[in-house]
Amino acid sequence: MVDQCALGWILASVLGVVALYIFFGGKNCGVSNGRKRESLKNIATINGECKSSNSDADIIIVGAGVAGSALAYTLAKDGRRVHVIERDLTEPDRIVGELLQPGGYLKLRELGLQDCVDDIDAQRVYGYALFKDGKDTRLSYPLEKFHSDVSGRSFHNGRFIQRMREKAATLSNVRLEQGTVTSLLEENGIIKGVQYKNKSGQETTAYAPLTIVCDGCFSNLRRSLCNPKVDVPSCFVGLVLENCDLPHANHGHVILADPSPILFYPISSTEIRCLVDVPGQKVPSISNGEMANYLKNVVAPQIPPQLYDSFIAAVDKKGNIRTMPNRSMPADPLPTPGALLMGDAFNMRHPLTGGGMTVALSDIVVLRDLLKPLRDLNDAPTLCKYLEAFYTLRKPVASTINTLAGALYKVFCASPDQARKEMRQACFDYLSLGGIFSNGPVCLLSGLNPRPLSLVLHFFAVAIYGVGRLLIPFPSPKRVWIGARLISSASAIIFPILKAEGVRQMFFPKTVAAYYRVPPGRVRER
Repeated sequence: MVDQCALGWILASVLGVVALYIFFGGKNCGVSNGRKRESLKNIATINGECKSSNSDADIIIVGAGVAGSALAYTLAKDGRRVHVIERDLTEPDRIVGELLQPGGYLKLRELGLQDCVDDIDAQRVYGYALFKDGKDTRLSYPLEKFHSDVSGRSFHNGRFIQRMREKAATLSNVRLEQGTVTSLLEENGIIKGVQYKNKSGQETTAYAPLTIVCDGCFSNLRRSLCNPKVDVPSCFVGLVLENCDLPHANHGHVILADPSPILFYPISSTEIRCLVDVPGQKVPSISNGEMANYLKNVVAPQIPPQLYDSFIAAVDKKGNIRTMPNRSMPADPLPTPGALLMGDAFNMRHPLTGGGMTVALSDIVVLRDLLKPLRDLNDAPTLCKYLEAFYTLRKPVASTINTLAGALYKVFCASPDQARKEMRQACFDYLSLGGIFSNGPVCLLSGLNPRPLSLVLHFFAVAIYGVGRLLIPFPSPKRVWIGARLISSASAIIFPILKAEGVRQMFFPKTVAAYYRVPPGRVRER
């Protein structure tokens, strides 16, 4: 079996190189600088009387979720005056954003926010358990080389966000205000600030040299700052199971169910989150009982026996069933002087792999490092040109996590197609081999080693492994045909995702001019 997998590695390497060659010119690798904005409905032009208004902040941040709160603390710690405007400062209650991968926790530590997972009953997560057809395999994070404090964390999303808001508010140069931003203020093509309604409903304005929009997946401002191509492949149905134990303690659980995956992970010492993926944009009705019947009759028979009774009790508990659409949107920015887009407003991926917060925190580290040498942010056109480096520097990490999420979701979904069935089984068996065959993919999943080439190699190694299972010991014409279709199916899954992410920025960022942008006022060393 090892020889078979070694052969798979060689073939996968060849396929990976060929794939990169074919798709090298696949998508415009730069940002959408020359494209016409599709919508300006959320940009207001400043009239004459506003032009003389003074700025009392260096940076305005729209939204105080995970990205906005962490960004506010980070930039304020560097001496910036930050004005944060958040629609609702009460504790959020969401069914996603509850699992922080170890790579994300490392970024949290780098930003000085690691204590935000303290005192919220957060649970340590050391890996995943994968279930299929009554069998299971445990995939542990390779944390041996890291500090003992490093692991994944799972928690109530609202508690985590409130802790970060509180931490940001401890800094005297952070102004945290409740208000609803209705539009960006533009003057001569430059964003000068925002128009918003404050807590009392009064229409007001705020000005700053740089406005960073972090208003989440439902952003009403993104259309003026990017070309959004939002896809909704499925919806999550969320439940909370109480006072029960997972088969593998301190691990996320992924059940390869029919028609799509089911997730379980702890969110406190007494609660387990269950997320049932339902393909498409429509879910059974909760109000007329269709959802409860679906969960009891279709989902419940596929979950581990240890969780069955608690699952049924959670379904029967009134008000416990919630739904949320799963969105994915590749980053496609329209560089705009005076403004920047971040977080889920800018880039989303399927939440199956729990990589959203890791991407957001990684982006904040990149932006912090770019802004740190700058004393003056008032030259908006020059700053905009300089910050194009952000879109390139973030790509290897963000695109690896994005691609993995999209590809894994498609592989983990059930399909009547025999080639897709073989790919799904090959993935489970490949990960069950252990050693480098599980450590490599888990390193990618956890954000500990987000390398695009490693992702492509492992993905095609799984496909070749699946072909090998079909052809050994006695290949038949039917098996050879299924094997060829398996490779074709794998290519059809990953290549469109890579193309949407931008192959050149993802694999060859140093060939992009923006990679070498230097801070305004400095001369590049030759």
